[in-house]
Amino acid sequence: MAGLREAARYNKRAFALWWRLDPQIFLSAASSCAVRAAAPYIGMYFTARLIDELAGGRDPAVLLRLTLALLLASAAAGLAGALCGRWKEAVQAGRDYVMAKNYFEKLLHMDFRDVDDPEIHGLYALIRQNANWAGWGLPRVQEQFENLITALTRITGSVALSVGLFTSRVRPDSGLAWLNHPLSLAVMLLILLTAAVLSPALYNRGQAYWARSGEAARLGNRIFSFYTYAAIRERGRGLDIRTYRQDRLFDRKYEENIDTGFTEKSEMAGYARGPMGLYKAASEAVSRLFTGCVYLFACLKAYGGAFGVGAVTQYIAAVTALAGGVAKCLQALGDMGNNGEYLKPVFRFLDTPNRMYQGSLTTEKRSDRRYSIEFEDVSFRYPGSEAYALRHVNMRFTVGRRLAVVGQNGSGKTTFIKLLCRLYDPTEGRILLNGIDIRKYRYDEYLDLFSVVFQDFKLLALPLGQNVAAAVDYDRERAARCLELAGFGERLEKMPEGLETCLYKDFDKGGVEISGGEAQKIALARALYKDAPFIVLDEPTAALDPVAEAEVYSSFNSILGDKTAVYISHRLSSCRFCDEILVFDGGGIVQQGNHDALLAEEGKYRELWNAQAQYYSDRT
Repeated sequence: MAGLREAARYNKRAFALWWRLDPQIFLSAASSCAVRAAAPYIGMYFTARLIDELAGGRDPAVLLRLTLALLLASAAAGLAGALCGRWKEAVQAGRDYVMAKNYFEKLLHMDFRDVDDPEIHGLYALIRQNANWAGWGLPRVQEQFENLITALTRITGSVALSVGLFTSRVRPDSGLAWLNHPLSLAVMLLILLTAAVLSPALYNRGQAYWARSGEAARLGNRIFSFYTYAAIRERGRGLDIRTYRQDRLFDRKYEENIDTGFTEKSEMAGYARGPMGLYKAASEAVSRLFTGCVYLFACLKAYGGAFGVGAVTQYIAAVTALAGGVAKCLQALGDMGNNGEYLKPVFRFLDTPNRMYQGSLTTEKRSDRRYSIEFEDVSFRYPGSEAYALRHVNMRFTVGRRLAVVGQNGSGKTTFIKLLCRLYDPTEGRILLNGIDIRKYRYDEYLDLFSVVFQDFKLLALPLGQNVAAAVDYDRERAARCLELAGFGERLEKMPEGLETCLYKDFDKGGVEISGGEAQKIALARALYKDAPFIVLDEPTAALDPVAEAEVYSSFNSILGDKTAVYISHRLSSCRFCDEILVFDGGGIVQQGNHDALLAEEGKYRELWNAQAQYYSDRT
């Protein structure tokens, strides 16, 4: 578990983070909790006055005045509580979105090498599991704040209403004069403080077992989430589940692992039956014992004539609430200590540094699109790996050219594109744009030079036009033109709402489902809409047969104009109309030239071509 100083530091940062994200979360919670916690003291005060009047003078005017005051004060407190509570609920409704947006923005601005790192994915998954499991981490901070405000309000109100219990004196002739002795008051205050400290200390000791069983519970939650919701949450998985009756496999795995975190056999259940349950039971016992002492002390003082029967109800309620407020305050502080362990991964994730140099040079906005890219003895290995994915790559290409990058799976093609687009920086060597190291250019402006259609491209469950433009506000004519150029024109005419037709049914029951080929054309239209000087197609047609792929490339090549195009493929249908071909094998360029020249010489290209020629021999 995190040390107290370390936990305090994490909680302080978490409060500051929430305040920066949305201060209303704390303002609304503080007002709501304070009003609701203060409301019972109105009843305590006026009820005591009414009982005293009923037991004494019974003056109808006084009783009426007290009753009206109680009703008006209670109504005002109720109204204020409802208004503040509604404000709090409205703010809390968007809390999870605010928190998710914070993580999303971190991922979006994080170096891609870290986004691509399994350790970062594991850290983010851990944060989500902690929050989903029992609200640990950032969600817990708000709950702790509410508990503190509630506790402090209770303490303030209780002190104000319980002072008389300790200052009122019994009659000297009552036989209970010893209650006036300072020692009696000291003993009572000692009991109060002991109960207020011991009860939450025992409670927090029990709560600490949550952290001890965290790893097992997170595993159980992960298993439960996957096997229970896999068929619902992941598009397309239902077909496999039904075809291969994977539900039986799920049931077996679920039964084998469910005891990890969710049944009476789990580690957490063992703690609840054992030490955790005992500590919490002891905490409750101390609280009840203290309540009994308060009753005894108040009743003895009332019997000795220190105050009337109405005041007894006030003092007992106030002192009990005081002890409860102190206990709740200490419980909240203890909970912060426990939560410190769960805030560790949150700030490890948020503190992940951006090590990639962002650059300061502005890229030229050339109307003639005269850009050249050069790889100068570039080698690269992924973080944590000793093996090189690329080794000593040298090449150069200029505007308007068509470049094909071919090779078998694992030959380094996609790594080459990641370096070209500066998703990673080279381990050795340099990549130059117009003779200048790309690391010196502003990162965002350099990325603006590229439109990329990745092999695993994604479309969003948003209107078609917004998918093409990657923006809410866009040029409708331009979007339609790009779809037409990408071969989606016919399908666009059949869309029920044209460019406003929503893709998929995630957010719109009238959304349309599109085929893989249609999605590919939309992705190509998106690349055209960006109108970048370089267009890169990283095997986006891998799911098509070679003949269909060749037709797509041929069509796409005819509409590129003066753009520089880079085609990545392990198949060779894109090569015949390219100006130059780079053949990758084993992380390096083993051949370079045009289609006819490479086909005429012995080497990897001819080997690959002959292996695939049966699929498009009529097109050679």
